[in-house]
Amino acid sequence: MSRTLDEPSNRAISRRAFLETSLFAGASSLVASRLAFANAPTDSRFVFVLLRGALDGLSAVPPVGDPDYAGLRGQIALAKSGEGAALPLDGPFGLHPSLEFLHRSYAAKELAVFHAVATPYRERSHFDAQNVLESGDLRPHGSTSGWMNRALLAMPAGKSREAGVALGANVPLAMRGPAEVASWSPTKISALDEGTLARVTDLYARDPLLSQRLADALESDAIANEAQAAAAESDEAPMMSASVVEKDAKEKRNYNTRYAETARAAAGFLKRDDGPRVAMFDTTGWYTHANEGGAQGQLALRLRGLDAALAALKESLGPVWRQTVVLVATEFGRTAAINGTRGTDHGTGAAAFLLGGAVAGGRVLADWPGLSRSSLLDSRDLRPTRDLRTVMKGVLRDHLGVPAGALDSSVFPDSATARPMDALIRT
Repeated sequence: MSRTLDEPSNRAISRRAFLETSLFAGASSLVASRLAFANAPTDSRFVFVLLRGALDGLSAVPPVGDPDYAGLRGQIALAKSGEGAALPLDGPFGLHPSLEFLHRSYAAKELAVFHAVATPYRERSHFDAQNVLESGDLRPHGSTSGWMNRALLAMPAGKSREAGVALGANVPLAMRGPAEVASWSPTKISALDEGTLARVTDLYARDPLLSQRLADALESDAIANEAQAAAAESDEAPMMSASVVEKDAKEKRNYNTRYAETARAAAGFLKRDDGPRVAMFDTTGWYTHANEGGAQGQLALRLRGLDAALAALKESLGPVWRQTVVLVATEFGRTAAINGTRGTDHGTGAAAFLLGGAVAGGRVLADWPGLSRSSLLDSRDLRPTRDLRTVMKGVLRDHLGVPAGALDSSVFPDSATARPMDALIRT
């Protein structure tokens, strides 16, 4: 059985991090860690983007046609038409105007939107709700491994060795478990000059372990540098004009750069023929208890950053986008009504997105419960009508080939009643 993924030996590192560790901590302290991927059992790619902090689904996907929507949302309600209006979807729904790429994807039938979805969790703790979403278990802290890791083990022919990669400072619970995965995070350590690098390479040449470790680190660093160069190219113009733009535009660029860089790094791994087929990264800052804003404001700023990151992922994947599915989900939604500080509190029913060239999109999939007081859960929350696990199961079964039996028992324990959704993937 492999080590859990939060151990250092399972982390893919850059050459700078590797060299700093080896030069100053000593070679005897190193543990072998390789960024080496087995031949993948499928050409399909899957990315999970976790929005930590509870995205307000009633703002991201506003039901502008619901007769009770505007009254509940007050100052943050989005209009049906005019300046700052919601971007139109089918039925009573729209998209927040910051989600322009997602709206184009919807028109191209590469985006399916889900509303009134939730995990089995019904309390309102961020920590516990994220644990349930990532573990795939029925209860908080019911498992020390994650559903994505267990799905890797259940992929056809058992060829799951390092078929996944986690991007970020830490390996999230969803990717921890017995299946070996790689991880990547950006580093701010200054680059070594080529002379020093050459001398270290010569020094390690006669040691098979250290020379292989250095080679793997250099390969990982090359992928990261490619992603960072692409990010710099797309963001250089806003940087040069920062002295003459408003503060909101500066903050927008910071969010765009941070998440777009991670998305490009994910694409760098996924588009390799011998690379991983599954990736995960998360974003933060979705806590909107006060001053949430409507068409403009703090939520709009974060949604623009998310939208830009997803656009960067598609652009960087190139032709591989046709085989890609991206699930964007959050731990729970937010209250139906605005609170006294022009924000929203912890809720239940949420929105989620399924994006990619392999998605059978152009649809809003929602058994809409309505926003009348009698329809709300506990007279305050959007009532969930769809189990988010049914979406996850449908993607894993039809896109990655995970058997239905494994989905019901090991990937999502005791979940036989949550049947996989059909027809989510293009045929």
